[in-house]
Amino acid sequence: MKKILIDTNIYSHAMRGDNDVTNQLEKMDQIGICVISIGELYSGFKAGSRELENHSELEFFLDSPRVVLYPVDITTADYYAEILSSLKKAGTPIPTNDIWIAAAAFQHGLKLFTKDVHFSFVKGLVII
Repeated sequence: MKKILIDTNIYSHAMRGDNDVTNQLEKMDQIGICVISIGELYSGFKAGSRELENHSELEFFLDSPRVVLYPVDITTADYYAEILSSLKKAGTPIPTNDIWIAAAAFQHGLKLFTKDVHFSFVKGLVII
C-alpha cells in the first residue's frame, strides 16, 4: 500500500491544479495530513477572501476515504523533541510547524511529500 504524509504546501499546490502534485497524489492509496497542516491552512484561509469556500474544499478533501488526519499526541511530542535537538546541534533550524509535521511522518512511518527543501535537514526523513 502506498502511503504518504503531505506537507501543507502540497495541499495548496493540489488545490491550484499543479499537475505534478496531483499526478503523484493519484498514485497513492492513502494520503495523510497532520493536524498542524490543518492549522496552517485555516490561518491562510482567514487571511484570504475565500475563507468559506476554502473550508468547504478542505472538508471535501478530508472526507475522502483515502485521506487520514493525523493528530498530535505525546508520542509526536517525543519525536518533535528529538528532531529539534538534532537540528539545533547541527545548526540547521527549520520552522517549528515543519518540525511537528516531520515528527508525525516519523511517528507513523510515512514518507513526506513536500516542496520545502529545508526538510532535507531532518536526518532520516524520507522525502518525496
